[in-house]
Amino acid sequence: MFGPGGISPIQLLIVLALVLLFFGGRGKISAMMTDMAKGLRSFRKGMKEEEEGAQRDAPALDDSKTINVTPQKDKTGA
Repeated sequence: MFGPGGISPIQLLIVLALVLLFFGGRGKISAMMTDMAKGLRSFRKGMKEEEEGAQRDAPALDDSKTINVTPQKDKTGA
């Protein structure tokens, strides 16, 4: 069984681990996926709150203090 062309002990352990993962408990995989989805939602919510907080904290620009800087033609004729 073991040897050239056979199943190595490492391969057997991997197969057993996969079988236990899939069939070891009812709903384990779905529970893991639910936990992962909750984590992603929490992460996105945190990023959104951080972005909104940065926008609130940014000072508003006052357009009344801007000056006109449009280029003018040179009137010296050069």
